[in-house]
Amino acid sequence: MDKDTNIRFLKGVGEKRAGILAKLGIFTVGDLLRFYPRDYLDWRKITPIFEAPVGEVCCIKAIVNHKPHGVKIRKGMTIYKTVVTDGSGLMDITIFNSKYTAESLEAGREYLFYGKIEDNYRRRQMSSPMVAPVAGGERLVPVYRQSAGINSKYIEKLIKQAYIQGNDYFTECLPASLREKLCLMDVNRAVHEMHFPTDEDMLSEARRRLIFEELFIFRIGLMLLKGNRKETTPVKIERDLTEEFFSLLPFTPTGAQRRAVRESMEQMLSQTTMNRLLQGDVGSGKTAVAAALIYTAAGNGYQSAFMAPTEILARQHYNTCVRLFKDTDIKIELLTGSVTAANKRKIKERLRSGETGLIIGTHALIQDDVEFNSLGLVITDEQHRFGVKHRGALGSKGDRPHTLVMSATPIPRTLALMIYGDLDISVLDELPPGRQQTDTFVIDSSKRARAFNYVRKHLDAGRQGYIVCPLVEEDESELASAKNYAENLSRGFFGNYRVGLLHGKMKASEKDDVMSRFVSGETQLLVATTVIEVGVDVPNAVIMVIENAERFGLSQLHQLRGRVGRGDEKATCILITDARGENARRRMNIMKSTTDGFKIADADLKMRGPGDFFGSRQHGLPEMKIAMFTDTPLLNEANKFATQTVENDPQLAAPENRGLRSAVAELFKKEYVLN
Repeated sequence: MDKDTNIRFLKGVGEKRAGILAKLGIFTVGDLLRFYPRDYLDWRKITPIFEAPVGEVCCIKAIVNHKPHGVKIRKGMTIYKTVVTDGSGLMDITIFNSKYTAESLEAGREYLFYGKIEDNYRRRQMSSPMVAPVAGGERLVPVYRQSAGINSKYIEKLIKQAYIQGNDYFTECLPASLREKLCLMDVNRAVHEMHFPTDEDMLSEARRRLIFEELFIFRIGLMLLKGNRKETTPVKIERDLTEEFFSLLPFTPTGAQRRAVRESMEQMLSQTTMNRLLQGDVGSGKTAVAAALIYTAAGNGYQSAFMAPTEILARQHYNTCVRLFKDTDIKIELLTGSVTAANKRKIKERLRSGETGLIIGTHALIQDDVEFNSLGLVITDEQHRFGVKHRGALGSKGDRPHTLVMSATPIPRTLALMIYGDLDISVLDELPPGRQQTDTFVIDSSKRARAFNYVRKHLDAGRQGYIVCPLVEEDESELASAKNYAENLSRGFFGNYRVGLLHGKMKASEKDDVMSRFVSGETQLLVATTVIEVGVDVPNAVIMVIENAERFGLSQLHQLRGRVGRGDEKATCILITDARGENARRRMNIMKSTTDGFKIADADLKMRGPGDFFGSRQHGLPEMKIAMFTDTPLLNEANKFATQTVENDPQLAAPENRGLRSAVAELFKKEYVLN
């Protein structure tokens, strides 16, 4: 039996259970062994019954007084009861509907019972405990993700069975010299320790080895992917027209904008394809950087395509570009789903003929009948909302065009290197002069009326505002619901104002209609969910109230706050929360103390981890089995040694790197990293 053996051939599985295991991503024996525990229960710390604290989980070592007897309380439900003792006291044991567990307990024998301690006014009791024989039971017990019909105990049993039928399932992929330098455990020992840890120290070393391995292979794969994309391109950019474009602007570009354009132009002039991420906080001027590249591309005879995730955002970029290019001869078109069929045909004809120099649009740009005459530059905004497939689909409409992807979601640089490892990165880390900071206040719900009066004051002055809620409809919790909120506010506190509602369950056309009315000023107050997190500029919106602020991540709160303060007026964001926990207080204090998106992103990543911070699966990147991108020292170590490895052996052709080459190819099997 080897790691590629189908899981159904493992003793005790079969077709039916194999189907259930598949839902957990387990198809082979190798998948099973790489299905690491999500947690561990410490069964080594034995607590005497007399000292066991009520309400806490404990491990009790005790002797069964009598065989459990069952009482059928209703159809399909039987309760089994017994009493156990350890010399310090007696404890009642109640087992619900598990005849197998009840019958496994023999009078006079000693067992381990793990569960929450309760008090029935006579003595301690434990309901539905986990039970194990004393022999070999005092250990760190792994806890696995479960699925209907498959519990953690069964997965542990299967893993034991796999080790009975085989042992060294995995070929070492890390070079021996690297393992020695970093004192890394052998891969098979590490995998075994993850499931059956000797102690905390060995478990820690196993985790370190396996996390480093994943990050190291992941980083190398992305570096090779990036290297393969640095191919020569027929797009010949021979004249840098940056300064000519800057002279047309009604403002002075920031140093960060100039640096980002310079970094991009160096690649575009080198005759190799540019693949660059432009990362900048809300309002940092990313569109002006994109426009500078578009201007140079047009001056060299090439068309540009600019794709945005929503129609309203595409229209905003269109209006901005029309202003920026008003004194040039670049013809700009807008192509979205709402354009009439007749106009779409005309736009596509002008694009095909080369008359159009810049096309801005939504997913409509990647339709089969959209053809370019000479596509030289592809730009996507809010790249993480598209994923790599859409980016590739637009780029495939030209012959190796330059690519710029933009994101207003600040990401700590180390994480950005991992997530966007196939792209070079430019960062806009300064705001244009005159941009005002948004004041942020944190209040509890008792001050909500005062906050609403403050909102009304701004609306009366001709300004606009937002109220953000975490839910669309009411649920069993008491969280604010956008639907009910909008109805109540439009009938009550804001009855004399024009209130709109925007949420993610609306159709795209409905969202665009609501946002258009808000942009035009027809709607004064917009009640919304996080659908406005990535939104349009409404310079007249100067006040935002966020309900149940503790429910949002820091980066999400920062993105939401960025919807106000887009104009010349001072803006305010009010966070309402009744949460009293230390974590909630810390997060709210961070929001009050800084408006620097990168500082907030660092704090968010450390506090929540990338699962909530950033949905990496939507990027089409391989899924991590154990690495979480939150261990900065290991991330930096993986980056450092991956860089050294690829510099010394770009194709991983050296004998000691053959295992590494296979591991990279396996992880990126759908990305064709290696030639």
